[in-house]
Amino acid sequence: MTDELTTLDAVAQAALVRAGEVSPSELVDAAIARVERLNPQLNAVIHERFERARSEASEPLPDGPLRGVPFVLKDLDGYLGDEPYHAGTRHLRDLGWRAPHDSNLTRRFREAGLVVIGRTNTPELGLQPTTEPEAYGPTCNPWNLGHSTGGSSGGSAAAVAAGLVPIGHAGDGGGSIRIPASECGLVGLKPSRGRHSLGPELGEAWAGFVSRLVVSRSVRDTATVLDAVHGWMPGDPYTAPAPARPYVEELVSDPPPLRVGFLTAAADPSVAVHPACEAAVLDTLRQLESLGHRVADDRPEALADAGAVAEFTAQFINLYATWVATDLDELGRLSGAPVGPAGVEAGTWTLGEMGRAVSGVQYLEALVFCHRFTRRVAAWWADGFDILVTPTIPEPPPELGAFRATADDPLRGLLRSAALVQFTAPFNATGQPAISLPLGWHDGLPVGVQLVAPYGREDLLLALAAQLERAAPWAHHRPPVHA
Repeated sequence: MTDELTTLDAVAQAALVRAGEVSPSELVDAAIARVERLNPQLNAVIHERFERARSEASEPLPDGPLRGVPFVLKDLDGYLGDEPYHAGTRHLRDLGWRAPHDSNLTRRFREAGLVVIGRTNTPELGLQPTTEPEAYGPTCNPWNLGHSTGGSSGGSAAAVAAGLVPIGHAGDGGGSIRIPASECGLVGLKPSRGRHSLGPELGEAWAGFVSRLVVSRSVRDTATVLDAVHGWMPGDPYTAPAPARPYVEELVSDPPPLRVGFLTAAADPSVAVHPACEAAVLDTLRQLESLGHRVADDRPEALADAGAVAEFTAQFINLYATWVATDLDELGRLSGAPVGPAGVEAGTWTLGEMGRAVSGVQYLEALVFCHRFTRRVAAWWADGFDILVTPTIPEPPPELGAFRATADDPLRGLLRSAALVQFTAPFNATGQPAISLPLGWHDGLPVGVQLVAPYGREDLLLALAAQLERAAPWAHHRPPVHA
């Protein structure tokens, strides 16, 4: 049974627990054994929580939909009380800082019955689309150990792709759920803005650009978790419209014929889309047509407007740098020790200094631009389209080291990152739900395809994703490094 568990998604493992065929303790012990065996190759789990997880699994767990299933939390995007939280930084690592309480999202994960066995590696403050922090070293892609897992949820993605756990926590401020899903061959949904609470620490993160959820192997796992965690808590500044019915109920039947557009070229002429990434989109469009959907050579005009996208990139950098400066100040406040240049990477410190040079007026001007850009993008869906299909990223998983900054060039990683987030970051600005599905391959490496729905329509997105999963299943794919 232990070997068989690695082929089962979270829903299937929870079904075994409900049927009495396996206990939560057996699931957790098996997951811990897999981490101990494979993590030295991957460097995915950086904070082990094995004895506490064993203790929790041996006691009555909440009777949630995923009772007893082992789980990993990313070392960013939320607290687990009395456990290490370092956000990829030397500053918090060297202080041995621990979180004071559970975040709302962590609490809801645990109420669903998930058992946290550890926390996973992440780039410093989640700023890179690769997981190679100086504080903890690189996480290696189980499909090819010399390649990136993506970021910032790359540790969780490696753990799930390698079969250490069936599902893992992730967060997304510019593509950080979808990029690791693409690079590790997983399902990665960025929910709509306000779909879940970021409390009690935050009302919103990065002006609403950040959403959090999981990376998983199956659409039903993602839908099950979304059902468990969505909704507001008192004090939230806003919340997304409630779904008409549970998200898992959307998976049982095919959606009606949908009107689908696509985008295969980056608006930035300096960003080339790799042929394998374009081919994955075109193959997906053919599959959608075969399923009865209406595909048109159309897309939001703003996303194909080189001038508008260049302005969006410039304004996003102003916002991004300001958020970094604010995050550094917050780390100092939390830890009781100001963050200095020795406590973070050169690129992070440089971004923070850039952010301190952005005036309040410039920050608000950047935010107003993003709101106007959002209206231009969203108008395409309002005009009658249902789904946009794009590459998740414009290239297969890059090699490790491709984003490495130097003292002479501290912003090298940022400049490299700008190309990778061409298709993901706009939907952090618009707040729309977007999902990456493992529908393409290149030289043994996975290539994701992104589907985007109107704001608040995760139901539509998940129904279509489940239809594609049935038509072009991916569960049988296993990386060379796998439990």
